[in-house]
Amino acid sequence: MLAQEIKQAAQKGAELVVLQELHNSLYFCQVESTDNFDLAEPIPGPSTEFYGEVARQNNVVIVTSLFERRAAGLYHNTAVVIERDGSIAGKYRKMHIPDDPAYYEKFYFTPGDLGFHPIQTSVGKLGVQVCWDQWYPEGARLMALQGAELLIYPTAIGWESTDTEDEKQRQLGAWQTVQRGHAVANGLPVIAVNRCGYEADPSKQTNGIAFWGHSFVAGPQGEFIAEAGTTEETLIVTIDMERSENVRRWWPFLRDRRIEEFNGLTKRFID
Repeated sequence: MLAQEIKQAAQKGAELVVLQELHNSLYFCQVESTDNFDLAEPIPGPSTEFYGEVARQNNVVIVTSLFERRAAGLYHNTAVVIERDGSIAGKYRKMHIPDDPAYYEKFYFTPGDLGFHPIQTSVGKLGVQVCWDQWYPEGARLMALQGAELLIYPTAIGWESTDTEDEKQRQLGAWQTVQRGHAVANGLPVIAVNRCGYEADPSKQTNGIAFWGHSFVAGPQGEFIAEAGTTEETLIVTIDMERSENVRRWWPFLRDRRIEEFNGLTKRFID
């Protein structure tokens, strides 16, 4: 199904295709089950071979999100970028790992050890992170300081059934606002691609997750360029890659950073 949708997007002019977090399966982290480790695979492996062929056939760059089996007992939540020729351009291992009801990711994933480094591709230098990373400005900044031209976040986030409508809107608003803030602070476009639809909790301990969708693209001033709804859809979005240069001339945040005063950022807390 994904291969057909990628083909259709390419036929409509897409050059870069970004998929949601852990797109090969349901979001299995709602429960802690050792059986779910059977979903993991090596990189390179079956999925990179599959998406590599899809990328090659359609002449597109693809950002995937995979459950990586690095070694026995060592697993990561890993984004892999596939170049147009089907080769692996690079990968990023999710750095910030949540551990909350219905999001038991620490049971499955070891925190990433590749750091925050953009991946060079034929469509630009991609600053790829994954989901929970999107709440932390430091990762976005480090990507920007190394020349990232786009900030990209495959995502799986949704509502719990007991959340009120007001609370749902606060959560959605916060999610979009923090990422639009990364766009503004770094003068870069942001692409956030979220899951959508309801997924039941196999353990029945919770009422499952209603993934809220609302995937979006924001420009370098935080402006919405495109936004999806709550159901599955493919958006074809044109991004002006030259706009960041002009925005950074107007708002020279990188010029005015007081880097000599930022030592405290490496501490957990400052008493």
